[in-house]
Amino acid sequence: MALAHNLGFPRIGRDRELKKALEAYWKGELDEAALRAVGQRLRAEHWQLQKEAGIQLLPVGDFAWYDQVLGHSLMFGVIPERFRPHSGRPTLDTLFGMARGVSQGGCCGATHAQELTKWFDSNYHYLVPEFSAEQSFALSWEQLFEEVAEGRALGHALKPVLIGPLTYLWLGKCKGPAFDKLDLLERLLPVYGEILQRLAGQGIEWVQIDEPILALDLPQDWKTAFERAYNLLQKEPGRKLIATYFAGLEDNLGLAAGLPVDGLHIDLVRAPEQFPAILDRLPAYKVLSLGVVNGRNVWRTDLEKALD
Repeated sequence: MALAHNLGFPRIGRDRELKKALEAYWKGELDEAALRAVGQRLRAEHWQLQKEAGIQLLPVGDFAWYDQVLGHSLMFGVIPERFRPHSGRPTLDTLFGMARGVSQGGCCGATHAQELTKWFDSNYHYLVPEFSAEQSFALSWEQLFEEVAEGRALGHALKPVLIGPLTYLWLGKCKGPAFDKLDLLERLLPVYGEILQRLAGQGIEWVQIDEPILALDLPQDWKTAFERAYNLLQKEPGRKLIATYFAGLEDNLGLAAGLPVDGLHIDLVRAPEQFPAILDRLPAYKVLSLGVVNGRNVWRTDLEKALD
């Protein structure tokens, strides 16, 4: 049986409603409740639009107030000291401070924003996580679970989207004394376990875990870490789909196909040549997800070509 799902959906709105609302909030022309209402309305509209188009598993967690990596940093408690709120738990102003910096007189005093860099080879950007040798991780941002509750209340079949632990660490940078950021993996994985348990408690069956670094030329210790990480995460509830994109798996094809998860997504727009190879390598009990819609192209997908 085949079904249609979507890795994620543009969050800005048909008329750039989110951008306009954010700018109004930053200027003090819109309060937080009104800003959150815009986000909630856009999510509801976009879920309905996808559902009416035939998408059977709707992505949730693809919405972000600034970028998804930054949202994950708040979820994991990766908040640099200069931005940590006096009250303890982060707020929307914490998130925007990390993204835009804080001027004199703000809650944290004047301080510079986190580094902004390109999201792989796309024209989008993300805020680079900052790690220290003493880095700890703790679930500290409820946005994903709140959005799942929203979608469930609207009667939708949902598939939460997470950036995978290896990709998240790869995208970050070390601050302070030198250390290997891969050493942080054992501290980070329990937070993923907690997230998967919470999602299962909300009635979620499938979770999409994005690991686009599987399309890169990875050092051997990172390849080994993939096997270790997902052997641990397979013990957590829910069915897990590893999503790769931006390129073919190439030398990592065997690694990706052999990970102890329930499904694998590959990009057939950028790398259609990997299709026969993955058919040979992927175990028959796993779900194979095929990316056939070009998210970079402004033009409508050629549906006949995609169907072929």
